[in-house]
Amino acid sequence: MEKYEQLLISLRRVIRAIDIHSRQLNKVSGLTGPQLMVMQSIETLATPLAKDIAKEVALSPATVTTIIDRLEAKQLVIRTRSETDKRKVHLSLSESGRSLLSGSPKPLQEHFITRYQNLEEWEQSQLLSSIERIVSMMDANELDASPLLVVGQIQGD
Repeated sequence: MEKYEQLLISLRRVIRAIDIHSRQLNKVSGLTGPQLMVMQSIETLATPLAKDIAKEVALSPATVTTIIDRLEAKQLVIRTRSETDKRKVHLSLSESGRSLLSGSPKPLQEHFITRYQNLEEWEQSQLLSSIERIVSMMDANELDASPLLVVGQIQGD
């Protein structure tokens, strides 16, 4: 087998692992990876604005607003208009949102990050350099991406 074939198989395995974890997350919690990340950020940041969440999870404000709309429809997130500035809408988790979040599995990237950080510094640098080279070879440098290990579209999630 050619080395490029081995590389393509390895890339496909990474994509499949992400897909399988995303499906399991959705099956267990009813949430997608981006929804889970938004909920975690709401909990961590304590009554943030949507723009704060967008910055935290590295997604566009429009995408985050769509995710929040879906979470609000599921009664997992509460929007509260600011008393001092009516243009601002703060976010918080509902009781059912907090309960669901506490029982949800961790996103795949948290598991990955833990293992990555346990590597020696030189190994981390080598992996990063190799993956950045693959991104370049695939002409994917300009693609919008956030630090979420999910497959498929994030927009309208």
